[in-house]
Amino acid sequence: MKRWVAIILIIILIFLIAVEFSRLISQRGIDDVSPNIKCEEKYLEKTDVLWIIPNYKGEPISKNNLWCYKISQMNKILGMHGINHYHKEFEKDEINSEKLNSSIEIFKECFGYKPSIFKPPQLLISKENKELLEKNNFKVKGKFNQLTHKVYHCSDTGTFPNWFHDLF
Repeated sequence: MKRWVAIILIIILIFLIAVEFSRLISQRGIDDVSPNIKCEEKYLEKTDVLWIIPNYKGEPISKNNLWCYKISQMNKILGMHGINHYHKEFEKDEINSEKLNSSIEIFKECFGYKPSIFKPPQLLISKENKELLEKNNFKVKGKFNQLTHKVYHCSDTGTFPNWFHDLF
């Protein structure tokens, strides 16, 4: 019995080391990027992937040309993070092609191209909405991405504070 406990503990330890190693070498991201959400410059600068909300609180990012220019000049990977970013937005089955295409157009007006990666708000997504995104050639990122990558949040609203991610 003690041998099985030791084996299980070793497996858990190896898993945790592998996850931490993955977090050290993988791209860093920052969620909730929008001109209407305060975001510390140091986190925008230290990340590789910016997860953009195209229409936060009904205000399209494309209406803020200076912000679009500033973000595009950072030379980061830009992904779409929801449409309006309300709680469980993509877990509910109310997203349709028209809403999705409208948000893609907002993103394109701002940055000049269609995003290829997508992360749903709160990482919650229904099977139907995931299929809709994949049909529109998005690579959908989810909970595994959060586990294997350091992900900060604008306004420091993540499960853990931003400074905590730098510790591990």
